[in-house]
Amino acid sequence: MPKVLIIEDELTLVEKLANNLRSEGFDVETAMDGEVGLEKVRSLLPDLIVLDIMLPGLDGLSICRIVRRDVTTQHIPIIMLTARSTEVDKIIGLESGADDYVVKPLVLGEFLARVRAVMRRAPGRPTTRQDELVSGSLRMNLTGRRVFKNDAEVRPPLSNKEFDLLAELMRNENVVLSRDLILTKVWGYDYFVDKRTVDVHVRWLREKLEDDPSNPKRIVTVRGVGYRFEG
Repeated sequence: MPKVLIIEDELTLVEKLANNLRSEGFDVETAMDGEVGLEKVRSLLPDLIVLDIMLPGLDGLSICRIVRRDVTTQHIPIIMLTARSTEVDKIIGLESGADDYVVKPLVLGEFLARVRAVMRRAPGRPTTRQDELVSGSLRMNLTGRRVFKNDAEVRPPLSNKEFDLLAELMRNENVVLSRDLILTKVWGYDYFVDKRTVDVHVRWLREKLEDDPSNPKRIVTVRGVGYRFEG
């Protein structure tokens, strides 16, 4: 049974879409927050994502870009939902990696037809999962938990948390990640850690990866928000 993940913060619309998709034979999961939605994308690996642009936590365009950069999720088709109908908005959505674009208020029959069409075009799940992240001269071997810079292994090796933090940053290249989101993804929902721990681990990463740690080019600070990985 194909699995559809709906990421939308309007409860009435979520229930309407979920009920109709289930009646069409889909297994439906939902999320009403951008960050929770992204977590579900990675844990569920759905066959289709129905994604609102305007979301609390993390907006739909950012989620779309993140999904398209990650080799484990980049094959998943995405239908974007928005209340905006201008040609510019549609182009931005499609250039972010969406497969289709539906304007609210939805015409249910048209929406279901678009779902079926996108699912027919979908390439299907990859048979293997890539075990490396690469950006410029930096390469992470995820299964071996080794990091290479200019093809030479980084020494001293990264600690477990440094490795997990770098992997999260590289998976979201050019996307600003807040300290709260980093804590959630790297340290876990139930793990109490002071936000300054993120800053300390970023400093340690810079000392190991940056040509000039005092003038970082790979891991950039976005003041008042968090960090952005630029490769």
